[in-house]
Amino acid sequence: MKYSVAVAGASGYAGGELLRLLADHPEFEIRTVTGHSNAGKPLIASQPHLRSLAHLTLQETTPEVLDGHDVVFFALPHGASGALTAQLTNVRLAVDCGADHRLTSEADWAAFYGGDYNEAWTYGVPELIVAGEPGVGGGQSPARQREALAGATRIAAPGCNASTVALSLAPGIAAGVIEPADIVTVLAVGPSGAGKAAHTHLLGAELMGTANPYAVGGTHRHIPEIQQALRGAGAPETPTLSFTPVLVPMSRGILATSTARIVPGTSAADVRAAWENAYADETFVHVLPEGVFPRTADTVGANTCLMGVAIDEAAGRVVIVAAVDNLAKGTAGAAIQSANIALGIPEATGLSVNGVAP
Repeated sequence: MKYSVAVAGASGYAGGELLRLLADHPEFEIRTVTGHSNAGKPLIASQPHLRSLAHLTLQETTPEVLDGHDVVFFALPHGASGALTAQLTNVRLAVDCGADHRLTSEADWAAFYGGDYNEAWTYGVPELIVAGEPGVGGGQSPARQREALAGATRIAAPGCNASTVALSLAPGIAAGVIEPADIVTVLAVGPSGAGKAAHTHLLGAELMGTANPYAVGGTHRHIPEIQQALRGAGAPETPTLSFTPVLVPMSRGILATSTARIVPGTSAADVRAAWENAYADETFVHVLPEGVFPRTADTVGANTCLMGVAIDEAAGRVVIVAAVDNLAKGTAGAAIQSANIALGIPEATGLSVNGVAP
């Protein structure tokens, strides 16, 4: 029998992407979709591209509606899912695509989000390196977050920017070839990451023909999530991270360019090997050949993170350029990949490495 699934926040961008991927998943059956302001309306009125789900009607987002399903995916605004998840009594697996259960530090939550703090759930980035296990730094494959996901009942899917940057930098941290201080990352991001709610700065007329920086100067909410992941990868102290996102006129996608100081005395070959070894056996994270760098267009609709690595010997820094689809690998794909692992389903089930072109 298939696992029964409910998606809360099904009328938004993240909810729509979850449904698109779940619709073709052989082990999941979408039974319930909810959307607060659109309750009572056909799902297809909000998600007209999901023709195979035209029979579904949006319901109210309440614990009573969601309880009793095998799996519930939450695609709600930050701060909205915590109160609901606390009231679930009969759900085998809950996966939150919002921020409510990502941070282990209550102080970080208060500083970057505010409001009630909810306990951290198992973090949903399967490929993320986890330090402190045999083999880390010793030339063998280090432990991965997927080991913690096996059998999990509560999962916090990552922030799209956060997971892209964490995956970019964790190999160097774990291998001890980059320093955790003076990390700089600049991201070109599509506005779909901000959700579907109407905001003037996200209108097409405001975005076309321009690039708009935001959350400049260390204020972006994904910073503590990145630092948390890099500490987990073995950073001996909280990394110093300068993080600047820039909205660009593409509907979906992230191109993250991250640089970090190379530990003195480390060869260029050893630096590159840290990334190649880290992801050599991964299905969804690919390090491109030397001199090749990714485009966001090549990840659209795919559950892939494509990564190029360069060594700037004059500056003594490594440069990592990573591309993802923020709605796929950055959010919904990561959530489903993590759910597969938790339920003992083959990890790649229902997910593709193939993008859409042109």
